Amino acid sequence: MADEATANGSDMEARAQEFRDRYNQVKAEIAKVIVGHDDIVHGVLTCLFVGGHALLEGVPGLGKTLLVRTLADALSLDFNRIQFTPDLMPADVIGTNMVAETSEGRRVFEFQRGPIFSQIVLADEINRATPKTQSALLEAMQEHSVTVGGTMHRLKEPFFVMATQNPIEQEGTYPLPEAQLDRFLFKLVVGYSTRDELATILDRTTRRDNPKAEKVLDGDDLMRFQRLVREVILAPHVQDYAIRLALATHPEGPFAAAVTNQYVRWGSSPRGVQTLVLAAKVRALLDGRYNVSFEDLRRVYLPSLRHRVLLNFEAQAEGISPDEVLLKVLDAVPEKAETPAAVA
Repeated sequence: MADEATANGSDMEARAQEFRDRYNQVKAEIAKVIVGHDDIVHGVLTCLFVGGHALLEGVPGLGKTLLVRTLADALSLDFNRIQFTPDLMPADVIGTNMVAETSEGRRVFEFQRGPIFSQIVLADEINRATPKTQSALLEAMQEHSVTVGGTMHRLKEPFFVMATQNPIEQEGTYPLPEAQLDRFLFKLVVGYSTRDELATILDRTTRRDNPKAEKVLDGDDLMRFQRLVREVILAPHVQDYAIRLALATHPEGPFAAAVTNQYVRWGSSPRGVQTLVLAAKVRALLDGRYNVSFEDLRRVYLPSLRHRVLLNFEAQAEGISPDEVLLKVLDAVPEKAETPAAVA
């Protein structure tokens, strides 16, 4: 038994080391093109290795679209870009049934696939499309399938939606509905580059150099690493901490923080705590551990929940952001519960 446990431990260690090596390989290829934004790159890669979708929010010109394109260049996966506009229709995204003529001269309906039938889909400026078109993504993002004319069509695995949106331009945009926001694993807020980073960007983009990422990871390996992430151990007391972090965002709930009752209208869904746990497992592997720590959960707390918390009118009137509320909630939730969790 001891020999078997040692062998299993050695195997897990080898797989975890391979995970870190391949993760860093992809990150290094992205760094050939993208300057800085380490937290954003880590966030996108976390979504990739967990198997979730990412929403990147930031003002124009910060490299959101370039980041997703560069990620696609580093992976041996199919890639499509959809430019979302107010006149974009659902059929332009998922496809439609078209009349086709067979060799015998009969006319039949034939399904013409839309750009959603890819493995990495860049939904550029997603909040420019109407709610009707945005809703075309709901089934694809959750079930990895689309249904047209009563027939379900499966999407090729692995499947990711990487979306971008501009937070400052309101005219001609449509806020994403909560049901769609909840389907994104992370919401990543892209900030401005620093002085040194801007100097490097100018050196790369205003001279002859044109660096390009090389393919270093394929779909089969990626899905294998996604399964490895789920094998990372989550101790009951750490799991309970993750649960209480999510429950603390529910106003008037038994675990609600004072700031929650004051500023939050709706709290996180169960997807929020699922995201916390899976993203924390990635962090644990990157730190060379096979068990999730409290700190792992805290490091992924904001991108996991900032888009799953709906603030009330008072918060909006006072200019309070979801991040400000969540940071106060994080401070209010202790690592150890005052009462133990019930055991099923």
